[in-house]
Amino acid sequence: MLRRIVLVLILLLLPSPALAWWDYGHQVIARIAWIESTPHSRSEIRRLLAQARLLETPTCPARTIEQASLWPDCIKRLGDRFSHVFPWHYQNIDICRPFDPASACPDGNCVTAQIGRQARLLADRRLPPRERLMALAFLVHFVGDLHQPLHAADRGDQGGGRTRASYGFITGTNLHLVWDGLLAERGISTPPGGAEGLLSELGPAERAGIRGGTIADWTRESWEVGRAFAYGAVMRDPCATPPEAVAISEGATRRLIPIVRRQAVRGGLRLARLLDEALDPQL
Repeated sequence: MLRRIVLVLILLLLPSPALAWWDYGHQVIARIAWIESTPHSRSEIRRLLAQARLLETPTCPARTIEQASLWPDCIKRLGDRFSHVFPWHYQNIDICRPFDPASACPDGNCVTAQIGRQARLLADRRLPPRERLMALAFLVHFVGDLHQPLHAADRGDQGGGRTRASYGFITGTNLHLVWDGLLAERGISTPPGGAEGLLSELGPAERAGIRGGTIADWTRESWEVGRAFAYGAVMRDPCATPPEAVAISEGATRRLIPIVRRQAVRGGLRLARLLDEALDPQL
């Protein structure tokens, strides 16, 4: 709990965008994808990660898939070199209008467009290893981002970033940060926790069903989760005049934990599918 409080205080002081899912959420989604991908895909991922030095980002390592899942957030601290990628992490689709992802993706600078683009780059064996490694890290991270519902749903408040919130006894934070870290960590660590724990709750048929669909389908689903739960569970009418702040009680947290867990396992299973499609020619 002390670590969570310290992280909240640090992130509130950061001038840059918040870290989606924080470290734990992204690492667990990456770990699920690693477990669920084919042996051939894992071999290809190892080969690419072994060349992490080519990224020339010594302060942002990417030697494992878990480290690679954090790399796109870490490089935000490197200034102009990667400043163009900031909009790639989200897609603020208005929950108070009909679902319209195109309007929230100017010139392909949004999370859904970049998931497709990075998957194509990763699959292109004609590209230099450095380019494919960057694509791998971006893909792993962005699939995680998409499944944090406040990276797809918005009500004119930057995906909850401008809606003040309290979480238990923690005050002075915002709704986006709660979903990124405090609620995510609580949900994913609730027993059975971690990647293996989340997967243990699903049978083969359910896993296969989750892996289906398109990126557009997953985007709509995440948007709907944001509308119904990230906003709807804490606001009487998300599209009315916003309250000064929202309070997420222990009761609300317990109701939201299964939603958070399901989003994380969805992200991991779908990432595994995209990695296999890009890296395993036998499929």
